Amino acid sequence: MLVLLIIMMIIAPLLQQGVTVALPKAQNGIDKPEVQGQTVIAIAKDKQIYLNAKPVQGGDLASKISEILENQKDKIVLIKADEEVEYGAVMAAMDSLRQAGVEDIGLITERKRTAGETAGGK
Repeated sequence: MLVLLIIMMIIAPLLQQGVTVALPKAQNGIDKPEVQGQTVIAIAKDKQIYLNAKPVQGGDLASKISEILENQKDKIVLIKADEEVEYGAVMAAMDSLRQAGVEDIGLITERKRTAGETAGGK
C-alpha cells in the first residue's frame, strides 16, 4: 500500500497539465489545486506564456481568456510561473486576466518542506 502511495506521489505531478516550470516555494501554501478542467496560464523561464499548454502571445492573452471563460460560471484562472520569471511578467499576465474579466486568480506554488517533514508526510 505504501509503495502505491509513493508511486502516485511521484507520478501525480507529471500528469499535471501543461508546461514544465520550476514553481516557487511557499511555506504556508495549500495543497496544489487539481488543474484538470481548470484554465491555467503558465509563464516559462523565457517569459513565453502558455494558455492551457498552448503557446500564446502576451497581447492575445486577454481575448483568448475571454473566449474560454465566456460561458463559464466561475471566472477563475490559475497561474503557474517559473520561479525565475520577473515579477513584472507575472503582473502583466494578471493585468491581461483582469482586463478579460477574470474574477479570481490563483498562484500555484510548491510547498516548502520543513526539517520535520518527510517526502510523504507533514
